[in-house]
Amino acid sequence: MGYIFDPEKLHSLSKRVIGMPREQMFSQLISDVAEAYPGYIETKQKWIFNLTGGACGSMTILHASLSEYLIIFGTPIGTEGYSGTYRLDIYDFMIDGEMWVYIGDNPAERTVFKPGEAAYLAPGQAKAYRCPDYGWMLEYGRGFVPSCLPTGLGGGLFVGIDPGIVWDTVKTYGAATIRSLLKGKF
Repeated sequence: MGYIFDPEKLHSLSKRVIGMPREQMFSQLISDVAEAYPGYIETKQKWIFNLTGGACGSMTILHASLSEYLIIFGTPIGTEGYSGTYRLDIYDFMIDGEMWVYIGDNPAERTVFKPGEAAYLAPGQAKAYRCPDYGWMLEYGRGFVPSCLPTGLGGGLFVGIDPGIVWDTVKTYGAATIRSLLKGKF
């Protein structure tokens, strides 16, 4: 399967915006990624609440297809939750704040990711994570993206019981996926 995005390049682009005021950081990161991957990035920010695995944050979807997604995700007030187990690779490139992580098979050890660092979640692996005060990241997933939709939508359906969040997510992800399919990108 051919992927559009290169994790190393995304990591490099995310490092360039560290230290900027948040609004400027988001705009500059989106602009830089759109320039690096012309025609594949949604440049208009549409922030949606995301209730996944017990964590509450906000996301804006930059790219979605059946095989890749790219979002800016985070929270200005802190959150914690469970990643879920997926059939895809997930990279979190920290741009602001901290993310504390422990992997399920090693609960005694905490790893702290700070701006400029990248966390990786392998297919079939799960983690607990926490952004203690605030945390923002560029998140990239590659693999069978629909496998993460039950976890990604379940919080809005069964915890927050907020069909608006679910609808906004499905509508935004669906429209981006259709645009990708029309370009021949699966």
